[in-house]
Formats: sequence, C-alpha cells, structure tokens
Amino acid sequence: MTRLVDATVVELREHPASTLTVRRVAARAGVAPATAYTYFASKEHLVTEVFWQRLQQLAPPPLDGAGGPAERAGAALGAVALLVTDEPELAAACTVSMLASDPEVRVLRDAIGADIAARLGRALGDDADEERIAALGLAFSGAMVQAGMGHLDYDDVPAQLATVARLVLARTPRPPRPIRPTNARSSS
Repeated sequence: MTRLVDATVVELREHPASTLTVRRVAARAGVAPATAYTYFASKEHLVTEVFWQRLQQLAPPPLDGAGGPAERAGAALGAVALLVTDEPELAAACTVSMLASDPEVRVLRDAIGADIAARLGRALGDDADEERIAALGLAFSGAMVQAGMGHLDYDDVPAQLATVARLVLARTPRPPRPIRPTNARSSS
C-alpha cells in the first residue's frame, strides 16, 4: 500500500490530477492493477488516503503552546491546511477526491474530520466545547474548498483560520439557549 501512495504523489507531480488513474499509479508502483484495486476502490480513495497518511504523520498540537486557545487552534488548523500546499496538483486532487461519495472515501473523510476535531480539542484545552470545535471545523473545510476552487491561496489559509479562531473564541457571553417544552400543548 505504501508504494501505491508514494507513486500517487509522484504521478501527481508529473501529470495533471485529471489524468490520474489507479492503473497508472499501479504501473508506476510496480504493482498489478488488480492488486491496487484490492487496496483502493477508486482514484479518489487513493488520493484521500494520501492526505490521511500525511495527517497521521503530523505531530499533535502542543498542549502548552505559546499564545492562547485561539492562537493554538489557528496553528493546529494551519498545520493541517499546509499538508499539501507545496504540491498544487496534489492539493487540487485532494479537494476533488475528498468530496467524492465513494463509501471508502466517506470512511476516510469521517476519520479526517474526527482527527481534526481531536486536534482542535487538544489545542483549545479548557476552552474546548462541541460548538466551538464544530464552528472551527466548518471554517476549516470551507477554507480548504475555497482554496481548492482558487478563491483563496493555500498559503493564506493559516492566517485566515487564525482570524476565524480569534473570532469564534472571543470572550463574549453566549446568549442563553431557549428552553423548549418537550410536550407543551396549548390550552385554548
């Protein structure tokens, strides 16, 4: 599997993402196409695996990093965003591939999302809660799609995410949530 993942990166360095196929990657890796397909159901699955493996190699954010929770969250998200910025074809392929509906891609996408949420929880420390993690995760995925579409430069993503983290984590009181009666009936 490692040879296939490595061959995918080389293939994307040399050819546009639109021409990537599992067969070409298998040939580059010196693996039979049938063997490659036992590991990867599609090129989208293969490219998403490349991102997943890189994410797994990324060090977790430090618990006691410099700055406050917003700076740590911005740094944690920025590090993930920069995983593919030096390789434009890989970045473009990741954007498209992770949006695929293949069941194997969905599994990896869920794992990637859970990993990012865990990184955010670690970076936020005592300031972690589901709403903030969800908001920052949404900002991250939106920023990555924007970069993938060419509306935002990948190199600008970390600074943008740091700004979003500061805004999301601003120390402003939260409005109380309305309490909804569970079985309220009108008395008319």
